[in-house]
Amino acid sequence: MTSDCRIVGLSDCNRRQFLGLFAGGLLLSVHPTIRQSVDSLPAGRLYQPDWAGRPADPVTAKDNLAVIQAIEKRLRCTCGCGLDIYTCRTTDFSCTYSPALHREVLAKYDAGQTAQQIIDGFVREHGQASLMAPPKRGFNLVGYFLPGTAVLVAAVILTVVLRRWTRAGAPAPVAGTPLGAQGATPAELDRLRRELEGLNT
Repeated sequence: MTSDCRIVGLSDCNRRQFLGLFAGGLLLSVHPTIRQSVDSLPAGRLYQPDWAGRPADPVTAKDNLAVIQAIEKRLRCTCGCGLDIYTCRTTDFSCTYSPALHREVLAKYDAGQTAQQIIDGFVREHGQASLMAPPKRGFNLVGYFLPGTAVLVAAVILTVVLRRWTRAGAPAPVAGTPLGAQGATPAELDRLRRELEGLNT
């Protein structure tokens, strides 16, 4: 009696063959010398360990301090990604700039500088481009207020224009003349009457 054993991977096998395969598999998994010979087969090797990427620095408790995160979230990474230092170093593991900037922030923090002193130091070293948002003073205020002001002015202009359009509306027809008679000659009106009478009959 043969049964279909396609689940196991054989086209046709009987119960005795299936149990033999099962016992052989069990023997391979239990017997250590047989298992060692299976494990000693070449499984491939990593030819270039550098392909796995640069090793990450070990994470310390200081790396995740709220103060350090707050400082790094106000400073832009200089790699060109447009992210802040904290986000870049925790999401883009190929970036080599953000870990260096992070170490610089930690060194200044360890030296006893306050958050504002660290940020001011970055601005002195890297310029205002190192800030995620420009300071709210001087000409930079234009960048903060101009978009909102432009939206308000556009809304006022749009409101005024729409009100004028709705108030003007269509001109009212002249009283005493039929609506279709505006600008028609008497001959055209007679012709129109004849045509309409012809349709009614």
